Amino acid sequence: MSDLVSVGVLTRVFPPELVDEVIAQAGRTEQRHRSLPARVMAYFSIGMALYSEGSYEDVLAQLTDGLSWASGWVDSYPPPGKSAIFQARARLGSRPLAALFERVAQPIGIGATGPAGAQATPGVWLAGRRLVAVDGTCLDVADTPANAGHFGRPGVNKGEQAAFPQARVVALAECGTHAIFAAQIGAYRQSEATLTEPLLGRLAPGMLLTADRGFFSYALWRQASGTGADLLWRVRTDKAGPKPIHLEDLPDGSWLAHLRQTHSASARHAEPMLVRVIDYTINDGRDNPTTYRLFTTMLDPAEAGAVDLAAAYTQRWEIELAFDELKTHQRGPRTVLRSKSPDLVLQEIWGHLCCHYAIRCLMHHAAHHAGHDPDRVSFVAALRITRQSIAHPGAFPP
Repeated sequence: MSDLVSVGVLTRVFPPELVDEVIAQAGRTEQRHRSLPARVMAYFSIGMALYSEGSYEDVLAQLTDGLSWASGWVDSYPPPGKSAIFQARARLGSRPLAALFERVAQPIGIGATGPAGAQATPGVWLAGRRLVAVDGTCLDVADTPANAGHFGRPGVNKGEQAAFPQARVVALAECGTHAIFAAQIGAYRQSEATLTEPLLGRLAPGMLLTADRGFFSYALWRQASGTGADLLWRVRTDKAGPKPIHLEDLPDGSWLAHLRQTHSASARHAEPMLVRVIDYTINDGRDNPTTYRLFTTMLDPAEAGAVDLAAAYTQRWEIELAFDELKTHQRGPRTVLRSKSPDLVLQEIWGHLCCHYAIRCLMHHAAHHAGHDPDRVSFVAALRITRQSIAHPGAFPP
């Protein structure tokens, strides 16, 4: 483990030259020398996610403890105060952090086509497809007029509003490693399905996307299946759910069907979508067990049987666990994001996503090196080790 963190987990995953590149592309490179250059502030934005309960000065102190040039810098200049750090954050903005996450984040599980002799990462694959999930979560942000106007806030009982505005985050995560590799941040009033559309470009053939029943619509299903990725989505079984048209029973108990919209003449004339339907219940001891229905584009039961797909759908919960890691352990329970303006809220959220991805990369490398399932590695322990690596001498280059 010490070999992994000796150069600092953040700089290992987000190397300084890449940080400088995305800053330049965003037009945030400094025009004059500053005591808080853009590169340092990019790492500071990720560092805030590591030390979410610390003040600006506390976070900067943790970072500068690991700078090889820290002693000379501190001797030459007084430590920057809260106002200077805030202004440096505002100069950087959110775009470089978003670009940094987009450039680096990707699925990290190793497959059979990985390096010679490498074992496939447990829990990542089903029938040669990489299991990924899409889901959303909300984050409380500071209660300021700017944040309330931009993000909005949920309503509560009797027409009242919640105490804090909320930002909605929809993400794609690799189920076997909990690595979030794509995300979209929006206002609370934006639906998860709306925020999912820009993420579909990160899907690729060889992936199997799982989603809960709140995501299905005919349009989104057609768009997602058009990426070449396979789909495994739960759908509603009540009157408001989709009505598949039965075509053929399959030997494993599933059946083929057509999906066709009927709300307009153009929809009725559109090419129907062929899906495989899996209906099942779980024997959990209840008198009236819930009936589940899955739609999938994996049509051949010889490739993946109905029981295998029903079991694979339960892996969708891994993205819920990834959100819990980020919100409960990394951010801290009941902690409201500190930023007072919408752009800095976005910067802070992208910093959290970068931080979580860096920790998950550390966990995957450690698990693979030891021949273990990444699910057996403690996120809390990895978070603690990542914090320790920040202050390691030489963790940050001059």
